[in-house]
Amino acid sequence: MNDHDTEKMVHLLLSKGMERIQDVNKADIVIVNTCCIREKAEQKFYSLMGRLRKIKRKKGTILGVTGCIAQQEKDGIGEKLPFIDFSLGPSSIHRLGEAVDCAIAGERHLFDFSDNGCIDSLLIKPGTGRGKIKAYITIMKGCNNFCSYCVVPYVRGREVSRNSSDILQEIENLALLGVKEVTLLGQNVNSYNKARDDLPFPDLLRCINDIDSIERIRFITSHPKDMSLELIECFGSLSKLCESIHLPFQAGSDRILKLMNRGYTIEEYRKKISLLRERCRDIAITADCIVGFPGESEEDFAGTLNLVEDIRFDGLFSFAYSPRKNTVAATLPGSIPREIALERLAHLQKIQKAITLEHNRAMEGKITEVLVEDWSKNSKEEVTGRTRTNKIVNFKGSSGMLGGFIDVEIVKGYANSLKGEVRKPIGGHTC
Repeated sequence: MNDHDTEKMVHLLLSKGMERIQDVNKADIVIVNTCCIREKAEQKFYSLMGRLRKIKRKKGTILGVTGCIAQQEKDGIGEKLPFIDFSLGPSSIHRLGEAVDCAIAGERHLFDFSDNGCIDSLLIKPGTGRGKIKAYITIMKGCNNFCSYCVVPYVRGREVSRNSSDILQEIENLALLGVKEVTLLGQNVNSYNKARDDLPFPDLLRCINDIDSIERIRFITSHPKDMSLELIECFGSLSKLCESIHLPFQAGSDRILKLMNRGYTIEEYRKKISLLRERCRDIAITADCIVGFPGESEEDFAGTLNLVEDIRFDGLFSFAYSPRKNTVAATLPGSIPREIALERLAHLQKIQKAITLEHNRAMEGKITEVLVEDWSKNSKEEVTGRTRTNKIVNFKGSSGMLGGFIDVEIVKGYANSLKGEVRKPIGGHTC
């Protein structure tokens, strides 16, 4: 979501005739778009701001802060960072041009952390020029779940959905520009239009599936409690919906899930995974997991290991718990010593690394469709792309392959990617 917000802000400033550069030492304006999901990101932000302050003193750079840390701190960010020129929360990025103009004119410092129900920022569309093959579309913002460890409802507000007609029009326009793959974004896309008289999420997927020239559909992120049977049935029935899903489980213990306020049990989670695999046998499943949550016992952690070994995720984004300001979890007793949490995390990641490698090696000898995205960073002779199951494939190719669908035989599976060789077209999908 943050990356997509960044692209929206870039588009706003490019439309004002500005130029994007990557060297902060040469920039006239530096904007730091922030995340506060984990403590480490927040620490990195304040360290970066210390370095940027020196640059500002040296050449008078205009310096702004946007995103979740801005929203979390609100007016307090001006006290912590008195040298910044403006600060905008996620729902106020539509005012970026105004904030920059004010800073350039030296009129006033704009700080806006207004109503997170505001939809103006949601309606900003990042620029997509002809030749781009993938696009991200924000379909909703905010979250109503209030997981006990999470700051998202506090910094991104309650759920607000875009009108389906606006989303479909955007995708149709992108298709005309040559976009072949779209990824729908939201904190919990499964609850899209849950409180509105508009298309529910499965129907939105069906409408996108009917748009000519769009060949692949993905979405992130899903909440297990809102993963309906109707949505599960979309896998396999919609030819353009890719065989991959990100479905966070967060903990393998019902006791910890209850403390997290997740709203489902491990048995319910397992059932939904089973239904997904019944519907689409080759679906790739990834997840999120937190270890070291307050009160997590050795038995609770063993439940997480058991779940990971049973389900055998294609990939797992795992983290040691870090307390976040204003969350319920930050007040819970039973804090786990950092060294124990990190030890558990290392154990879990070692198991998952072996499982991911096992999945990737199982691909060896198979022919799969790859959407070629770019030249490989590892070799001037290789191109890189992704399978429908969202696995990275590198193989020898030419510039004529860029942006195209190529059938590739997987010759080697690695921990984080696949190596392939071009084969003759085969067509068809796996569900």
